[in-house]
Amino acid sequence: MDRTRPLVTFLAATALAVSGITALSSAARAADADLAKNGGFESGLTGWTCSAGTTVTSPVHSGSAALQATPAGSDNAQCAQTVTVQPDSPYTLSGYVRGSYVYLGASGTGTTDVSTWTQSAPDWQHLTTTFRTGPSTTKVTIYTHGWYGTGAYYADDITLTGPGGGTQQAPAAPTGLTASSVTASSVALSWSSVPGATGYTVYRDGTKAQTVTGTSATIGGLTASTAYSFQVTASDDAGESAKSAAVTATTTSGGGGGDGGGSTGLPTHALVGYLHSSFANGSGYTRMADVPDSWDVIDLAFGEPTSPTSGDIRFNRCPVTECPNVESDADFKAAIKAKQAAGKKVLISIGGQNGQVQLTTTAARDTFVSSVSKIIDQYGLDGLDVDFEGHSLSLNTDDTDFKHPTTPVIVNLISALKTLKAKYGSGFVLTMAPETFFVQNGYQFYGTGKWGGQDPRCGAYLPVIYALRDDLTLLHVQDYNSGPIMGLDNQYHSMGGADFHIAMTDMLLTGFPVAGDQNNVFPPLRPDQVAIGMPASTNAGNGYVSPAEVTKTLDCLTKKTNCGSYATHGTWPTLRGLMTWSVNWDRYSNWEFEKNFDAYFG
Repeated sequence: MDRTRPLVTFLAATALAVSGITALSSAARAADADLAKNGGFESGLTGWTCSAGTTVTSPVHSGSAALQATPAGSDNAQCAQTVTVQPDSPYTLSGYVRGSYVYLGASGTGTTDVSTWTQSAPDWQHLTTTFRTGPSTTKVTIYTHGWYGTGAYYADDITLTGPGGGTQQAPAAPTGLTASSVTASSVALSWSSVPGATGYTVYRDGTKAQTVTGTSATIGGLTASTAYSFQVTASDDAGESAKSAAVTATTTSGGGGGDGGGSTGLPTHALVGYLHSSFANGSGYTRMADVPDSWDVIDLAFGEPTSPTSGDIRFNRCPVTECPNVESDADFKAAIKAKQAAGKKVLISIGGQNGQVQLTTTAARDTFVSSVSKIIDQYGLDGLDVDFEGHSLSLNTDDTDFKHPTTPVIVNLISALKTLKAKYGSGFVLTMAPETFFVQNGYQFYGTGKWGGQDPRCGAYLPVIYALRDDLTLLHVQDYNSGPIMGLDNQYHSMGGADFHIAMTDMLLTGFPVAGDQNNVFPPLRPDQVAIGMPASTNAGNGYVSPAEVTKTLDCLTKKTNCGSYATHGTWPTLRGLMTWSVNWDRYSNWEFEKNFDAYFG
C-alpha cells in the first residue's frame, strides 16, 4: 500500500490554496497606484509646494531631474503635495534622498502621521514608511524636508502607493479663452469656468506664465510689437487638464502712455536721483542748477514729519551753517522751473532713513495730504516720492491678504496717495522707493499672521503698490543696504553683483506668489513702471556694483544677453531705467553712475 499518496494530495491542495492567496493578493495590488504627482521632478516643481526648492540635473537618482532644497534661517526647505486617498486604506510612501538630515513623511493621515529620515546620506538612500488612513480621510499631505543650517538636500523618485482616491480624472480643458486690453507690455486674458477646477495655469508660447484661482489673468513683462500665443489649463486634486485652444495677441508698438511716461512725460529710459536738499554729509551740497541734464527725475531729500504719528510733513532746506554754498529760496525755485522747462521732473521725497512716518489715524492721513500739498504748491513740484523706511509700514498679525489690507498705517497711506493723485490729476508723478525687505521679501514671508515670528515689515509695501498700481509712475526698489533675498529660482541672492539686481527686478516684472501662496499672486508691474535702485558709489551705501555689473544687469533684463546664473522669465526692452542714491554722491565720484547710464542708453 502506497502511504505517500495522501501526503502528496495534501501538499498539492495546500500549494493550490497558497497559489490562490498569492493570486488574490496580486489582483488586489494591481488596483493600487502611485498617487504622487511628478515624484521624479521631471516637470520641475509642478505638483509640489516648496519653501526653498528648485530642480537640478545632477545629482539625480533616475531620469533627468531631482529636487534640490536648501534650508536657511528658520526654514527647513519643505516640499509638499496633497493627494487624494481612500479612507481606511494602507499606503506606502517611499523615495530616494541624499544629504544630511533628510526627512520623508506624511501628515493628515487620520491615524498616526509618519515620517522617516536619514542622518547622513552621501549617496542616494532609499527611505520608506507605511500608514493607514482614518475612516473618513480623503486627503493626505506627503512631504520631504531638511534641517536648519545643514546645507542642501536632494530627493527623487518619491512615490505614494495605495488605493487611488476617487476617479483620479483631471478636469476638462477650459474653453472660451479670449484676449483683451492689449498694451505694449501686457495682455489681459479671460476664459470660461471649468466645473470642479481649483486653479488655472496660463501658458505663454508653451511655457508656464502664471497660476490663478479665477478665470482671468493679466500677463505682463511682454515685448512691444510682438505676437504671443496663450493657452490655459484647469487643475484639481487629480491633476492638470489638457491645454485649451490657443489665442494669439500682438502687443502694441509702445506709442502713447505705455512707453513714454504717458501724461507724466518721462523719456523712454530715465535716470532718477536723490538730491540732498535738507541736510549735509560727506558728499557735499549740490545746487539744483548744478544738476546735469542727464537726470530726468530729481527727488528732493527729504520732507520729514514733525513727529512719527502727526502726519505733518515739513521740508526745511539745508541751513547755510551746514551748507555754505546753499542757494536762496528764489534761486532754488527758479532752478526747479528751469529743470521743468527742460522736461525734467522734480519731486518731494517723504521719509528717508530718519523720517519715520506712521499714519495711524485718519486725522494724521488728512494732515499728511494737506502738508504735502503745501510743499508741492510752494515749490511748484511735479509730484511725490514715498520713501518710507524703518517701521513706518508694518503689518498687523492678522493682515495676510495684500489685496485687502486692514493695518491702519497702510490703509491710511493708500487713501492719502489716492487723494493726492486725484487732486493733481493725471500729470502727477508718483514714485516709491521701498527696500527689498518691504517688497521682494514678501515672496517668502508676508507679515506675521501666516508665518509667526517673522518681521512684520516683510512685504509691507505690497498692499500699497497693488492698490496704487494704476496710479504709480515708478517703483524703484532700493537694491542696497539689504540682506540676502530669495528670488523666483528659490535661491538666496546677495548684493554686490548683477545677479542680485536681475533677480530682484525679474520678480517685479514677472509677479510672484506672496508668502509662497500660489493662490495669492502679486501681479507683475509694467516695465515702464520699474527703475532699478543702486548706490552711486562705495560711499553711498552697501551694495555698490561696478559700471560693468550695471551694464550686465541692463543687458540681461532688456536684451537677455550677458546674463549670469539667474534665468529671467522675460525680456523687457522698455524697462524704465535706473535710480541712485544719490546725485550728490555721484558728483563726489566724478559722475560715474550718470556717465555709465548715458553711455548705455545714449
